[in-house]
Amino acid sequence: MTKENQKPTHRDVVPSVINFLSDELFEGDYKEQPLYLQEIFELLMHTEFGDDINLRHKILSCLRTSRNLVETLSPFSEKQIYKACRSNRKLAQ
Repeated sequence: MTKENQKPTHRDVVPSVINFLSDELFEGDYKEQPLYLQEIFELLMHTEFGDDINLRHKILSCLRTSRNLVETLSPFSEKQIYKACRSNRKLAQ
């Protein structure tokens, strides 16, 4: 059975998260993401589109998720995170 035909299991979650984090670390400073999102969303709120309660809930959810990620990773240096992702990514493959 090829990998494409297999159904994902709960064991596939951690490698997927590791791959996500590893990819994110290459895309710039993840620690600044909540501030970037907040700035974008504050500007959006002053527009006609920002006057939508459902959109505001989604915005707050995105900010919360981004802040939680930064808070979770904050005890670790970027070097530690990179090294952990790199070594675990090899194991996941």
